[in-house]
Amino acid sequence: MNFAELKSRISELKRVKNAIILAHNYQLPEIYDVADFVGDSFELAIRARETDAEVIVFAGVKFMAESAKILNPQKKVSLPDLTAGCPLADFATVEKLRERKKEFSNAAVVAYINSSAAVKAESDVCCTSANAVEICRKLPAQQIIFVPDRNLGEWVAEQLPKKKIILWEGHCYVHSKISVEKVETAKKLHPQAIVLAHPECPREIRELADEVLGTGGMLNFVKNSKTAAFLIATESGMLERLNRETHGKKFFALGGECLTMKKITLPKILHSLENGESEIEVEAAVAEKARESLERMIELTKK
Repeated sequence: MNFAELKSRISELKRVKNAIILAHNYQLPEIYDVADFVGDSFELAIRARETDAEVIVFAGVKFMAESAKILNPQKKVSLPDLTAGCPLADFATVEKLRERKKEFSNAAVVAYINSSAAVKAESDVCCTSANAVEICRKLPAQQIIFVPDRNLGEWVAEQLPKKKIILWEGHCYVHSKISVEKVETAKKLHPQAIVLAHPECPREIRELADEVLGTGGMLNFVKNSKTAAFLIATESGMLERLNRETHGKKFFALGGECLTMKKITLPKILHSLENGESEIEVEAAVAEKARESLERMIELTKK
């Protein structure tokens, strides 16, 4: 099938099966064209929780689809490529987290949404890059085990100096590969540009940035800024959403591609809708505990 045929068939199946396609900002451009909603991890979690659709097709990576299933246990949630995992999430295991909890028995556990369902189930509350500081600030605990992203945890610690943030040795390979040299070179080439960096970036990159923001925050900042040029220090797919939702502005990518994000394609989405395959399942006991962590995140963000 060509693109038009794929898009038409996907649209027809969504209608027939009462399905919705949720896509992360880092997805391929053609995925944007069939998605019902594109957003960051927090926005997608909210949409998954509120949708009336019977079927949720997740264009993202496994932890995102797991979160959608956890929040919608009665709905069918599919990930068109079940090998689309998250290397950052893989840094944290239940066994290691339990050991850390024994070591710091008075600490609360905050799990970045980029973690497995099992790790979320071992945590007190989840967070995203957009609300990590807010969540950690509102927790009564003075000690917080932050899992699994060290860079994001470090950034939270910088914003909350009175809290003891216990860091985890995990990182996103895409953000970690953004170099100081690349940022400095780009700034020389585009001296009027504003640098927006994701908090998953290493400290030296965050220090070169004008603003440190999650992907949703980047979009809002750009929309409200009079500046015409931006250097974007996150996964390069974010430029697609920025270009689509703003006008008269230029964006330059400082980050590379997340290869697992790019595993989701239109033929795989169509196959998932046609055959009902690639369904996500989460063990009931794990899902129940993980749901508490996700719901608490949503509750704390509303307050």
